[in-house]
Order: sequence, then structure tokens, then C-alpha cells
Amino acid sequence: MFTVGIPFLIVKVVSKVSNVLLETVELKKYFEVKSGIFSKIKGYIRAVDGISLLVKEGETFGLVGESGCGKSTFARLLLRLIEPTSGECKIEGINIFDLKPTELRKLRRNIQIVFQDPFASLNPKMSVGKIIGEPFKIYKIETSVIRREERVKKLLQTVGLNKDDYYRYPHEFSGGQRQRICIARALALKPKLVLCDEAVSALDVSIRSQILNLLKDLQDEYNLTYIFISHDLSVVKYLCDRIGVMYLGKLVELASSEELFTNPIHPYTKALISSIPEPDPENVKDRIILKGDIPNPIKPPSGCSFHPRCEFYREICKNEMPNMQLIKDDHYVACHIST
Repeated sequence: MFTVGIPFLIVKVVSKVSNVLLETVELKKYFEVKSGIFSKIKGYIRAVDGISLLVKEGETFGLVGESGCGKSTFARLLLRLIEPTSGECKIEGINIFDLKPTELRKLRRNIQIVFQDPFASLNPKMSVGKIIGEPFKIYKIETSVIRREERVKKLLQTVGLNKDDYYRYPHEFSGGQRQRICIARALALKPKLVLCDEAVSALDVSIRSQILNLLKDLQDEYNLTYIFISHDLSVVKYLCDRIGVMYLGKLVELASSEELFTNPIHPYTKALISSIPEPDPENVKDRIILKGDIPNPIKPPSGCSFHPRCEFYREICKNEMPNMQLIKDDHYVACHIST
């Protein structure tokens, strides 16, 4: 076992086996907290605090953690909807934070997102045909109205809708159907990377499984790479190849899906996995109940940010932040006790 920076470790291991589509290096986003009539800065919320990871072409990478841990902020950074405090985000080796607006616009054709709320992410005043066809107009890919209509109708059929839905409006559809429309819009430009930010959490369980199966089928058909953000570990286990666990803005564990669920190492990961409902009463495991609440992100604990809720913490946990360590092939963990 050895301890070095996670960017070196992951790059060294992953680059040997597959092409890297996305790489983040010590990516950080701190939000200022101001108070008083002069808006004096009294602190920072460390929403994303030094995340380094790689995502390979054609894989589905899952990002899990409690609400407020920084998952959605991380997704917004990858799309450059917000600017980072520091760090890099490289798409096919190009740091998106160095790009000018015109260069970024071209790159964004390869990066799309499916939002959590299908009711809020569609313009109610636009027909479905115009919503899905908008990317073609913006990037001037299909100037012919007839050809654009044909492509949109084909996309509707691809995601399991009827081509006649082209003329209908979002309010005429159910939640699951609206999410299919959002997926069709994301696929319009044939992107390489699709971010799914809690894409199924607002849907019924039966509809959720249909959307997950659709995402799997589309990945094979379009050769897509997914970053799937969720707080539902059962969904992530079904869909993802590799999983990163976030806590208070940091990655605490990173491994393949099978390895993470078979051999969780970090105490926080163990607690999350123990909370997954078990349908078979005979296989019910003891749940790990974490004490306390998530610490105040403005004043995070010293050392390991998880130590106030960890039953195994030692003195070193209070004073020293653990580095990511390679435990075995492609399994990393940041924990003084577990390593």
C-alpha cells in the first residue's frame, strides 16, 4: 500500500486500459458567505473541495452521497455553468475553463445533461417538436424544416414515444414521458458525455426502471458515456460501472460497482449501503445508524470531515486529513482507520 495524490494514481491505472473522456484535477468550488450591511465575507461553503477523477469512454460513472454533499455543484462545474475556485476539468484533454466562449460553445455539443425535474426543465410554451429541435437550430445542423421535423420524430420514437407527440405540449405528458422528452433533447446533437443529475428520483418506481433500461439501451446504440448523479444506491448499483462516494464536498471512496458493494471500506460507504432496503426479510442486515447530522459546511470539522459521525475515529482523524489511497486494483479510499 502507498499514499500519493489521487490524480497520479487514477491516471496511471486507468490510462492503460481505456481512453479517458473526462478528467478533473483538484476541482474546487467555494461559495462566499456574506453578512452585514457591507456584505463582509464571513466564510466559504466548500461545495466541491478538491475532486480528482477520470471517466472512461463508454462507461457509466456514478456519484453518490447525501443531499448537500456537492454532487449537483460538481455537475454544474463540468458543464461550466459556474466557474471553479481552482482546478481543472478536461474533456478529451482540453481544459474547459481555458476556453473562450466561442470555443466552449463548440465543445458543449459533446456534453449534455438530463435534469432531475422533468416538469421544470421543459418550456411549457413550446411544443415538443420545437423543444427537441431547438439544438438543431442553435448549432445550424439542420436548416431544412422538413428534415428537422423528420429527425425530431425519429428521436421521439427512439426514446419510446410516438412521432405524433411532435405537435403536443409538455403539460399533456406524464412525468416519465417528460423525462423521455428531456433525454431525446439531450441526444439531439449526438453527444459523447451525458450528465444525469438525479434523473429518475422524481419518478414512480415502475417508471424509474423503464427509464433506466432506456438509458442502458441508448448507451449501446449511441456509444454514450454517462455520469449518473444520485442519492439512491440501488439505482446506481444497477446502472453504473464505477462509483464515487462524496461526503461534504470530497471523494471518500472510489471503486467499481461490484467491488464497492461487495467490499465497502469507508465507514460512510458502509452506512450508505446498509440503508438500502432489502425485499427479502430473511436477508435483512443490521443498519448502521450515523450519529449527528452533516456538519456545517461553512465551518467543516478539522482533519477528516466525517470523524464527528464516525464510531471508529482516532486522534489522527481530528488533526489530519486522510489522502486517497489505492487499496487494490481501482479501489481507492480516504480513511485513516480503514487503510
